[in-house]
Amino acid sequence: MRLMLRGGTVVTDAQAVAAEVLVEDERVTGVVAPGSAVAEAFASSADRIVEASGRYVLPGGIDVHTHMEMPFGGAFSADTFETGTRAAAWGGTTTLVDFAIQSRGEPLRQGLDRWFAKAEGHCAIDYGFHMIVSDVNDDSLVEMDGLVEEGVTSFKLFMAYPGVFYSTDGDILRAMQRAAGNGALIQMHAENGIAIDQLVAQALARGEIAPRFHGSTRPSILEGEATHRAIELARVAGAPLYIVHLSAAEALTRVVEARDRHQSVFAETCPQYLFLSDADLAREGFEGAKFVCSPPLRPAAHQEALWQGLATDDLAVVATDHCPFCFKEQKELGRDDFSKIPNGLPGVEHRVDLLHQGVVEGRIGLTRWVELIATAPARMFGMYPKKGTVAPGSDADLVVYDPRRQQTLSAATHHMAVDYSCYEGRTITGGVDTVLVRGQVVIDQGRYTGHAGDGRFIRRGLCQYLA
Repeated sequence: MRLMLRGGTVVTDAQAVAAEVLVEDERVTGVVAPGSAVAEAFASSADRIVEASGRYVLPGGIDVHTHMEMPFGGAFSADTFETGTRAAAWGGTTTLVDFAIQSRGEPLRQGLDRWFAKAEGHCAIDYGFHMIVSDVNDDSLVEMDGLVEEGVTSFKLFMAYPGVFYSTDGDILRAMQRAAGNGALIQMHAENGIAIDQLVAQALARGEIAPRFHGSTRPSILEGEATHRAIELARVAGAPLYIVHLSAAEALTRVVEARDRHQSVFAETCPQYLFLSDADLAREGFEGAKFVCSPPLRPAAHQEALWQGLATDDLAVVATDHCPFCFKEQKELGRDDFSKIPNGLPGVEHRVDLLHQGVVEGRIGLTRWVELIATAPARMFGMYPKKGTVAPGSDADLVVYDPRRQQTLSAATHHMAVDYSCYEGRTITGGVDTVLVRGQVVIDQGRYTGHAGDGRFIRRGLCQYLA
C-alpha cells in the first residue's frame, strides 16, 4: 500500500512545516517538500492520497497510562481492550501502554500472561505493558530482569492501597535497586496510603460518606510527602523514577527540586487534573462519584502549577490513567460509603483534544503539544523513533488533525464504554479527521474502519532519557 498525506502542516516535537508524507506499507518513507519532483512522482503511483490541506499531520498519540478490564473493589473497569483501544483511535491515540497486575503470591509472569490473554487479538491499536509489582520478593526481583529482556521495561509500585498493592519503603528500595541494575524504569503511585486509611476511617466514623470526602481524606500534602520519600529512596538506590498521575503542587515542588539537582526524576500528569477540580467532586447529591479517582481532583489553584510544569518540562508526559467505571451499578457501589466508590475516570478518547486547548489558550506551543502527547512518551518508554515522530523509517502512525473544528464532549457521542462523560457539555476547539496505525487507516474522516486485532504488541526498550 502506497499512501500520501498531501497539503498538511507536519508537526513534530521539533518543528511545524508544510510537507507531504509518503507511506509505503507500514512505514513512513519520506517527508518531502510540497510540489517537489519526489512528491509528484509518488502521487502518480499512490494507491491513495489523503488530503490534509488546512490541517496538521501529527505522529500518532501515545497514552502510557491506561487500565483496561482492571479489577477494583469487586468491579472491573468498563472498557475492554477492544472498546478502549477503539475509543483511543477515535481520539488520535495509536499506541497505549496498559498495566498488567501481579496478584500477591503469584509470579510476575502469571500476571503478565493474564493481561496478554485479555489483549491479544482484541486491540485496534498497538499496545505494550508495564508491570504492577504487588509482591516484592526474591523471586519477583529476579523475574524483573527477564521481563526487561522481553520488552516490559517499566514496573509500577504503590505507596497507597494497603492490603492490595501497597509496598513498604523497604520493598520499594529493593525494587529500585534491581531497576538500577537492569535498566528498568520504576513508576510510583505516590500517596501515603497508611495515613490516608486512618483519615478515611475517621471520616466514616463521623458519618462523612459523600463523594467529596474522598478528596478531603487524601490531602495534597500527603501526595507531596510520598513523592519526596519516593525520590529519596530512588536517590539512595541510584535508580531513575517516574511519578505517575501527579496532581498536586506540593508533589510537583518535590519533583522540581530533584530535577534541579540533576536527579533522574520524571513525572506525568493527566487531563483531569488540568481541567477538573474538587468542585466537581463536591457536586450535588451523588454526582460527585463520577469524579472519584486517586489521587483525587484538587482545588483549582493547583492547575496553574501543573500547566507551568508542562511548559517548563518538569512534567514530562500527559497520560490519562483511563480507568472507567459506569455511574450506574459501578460507582453506585459506594453510595453509602465513599471509600467503596471504584476509583477511576474515563479519558482515553479525549487526551489529544484536551491538550490542544493548551495550544488554543497559549499555555503551550504547538510542538510542545506534540511532544507531550507523542514524542516524550515514546522516548520515556523506549519506543522512539519507531513511535512518536513523523520521519523516514518510523511507523506510519499518523493523525490528520483539524485545529479549527468545534466539538462538544458528551457521553452521547463518545466511544468509550462508560455511561457518563467527565466533560459533559464542554466545547473544545480541534478534532481528529483521519488516523493511521502502521499505514492502515483506522479512522477515515470520521468513520471507524479498523478492526479488533489490528494492534500489535510493542516490545519496548529502555528509557531514552537516561542515555
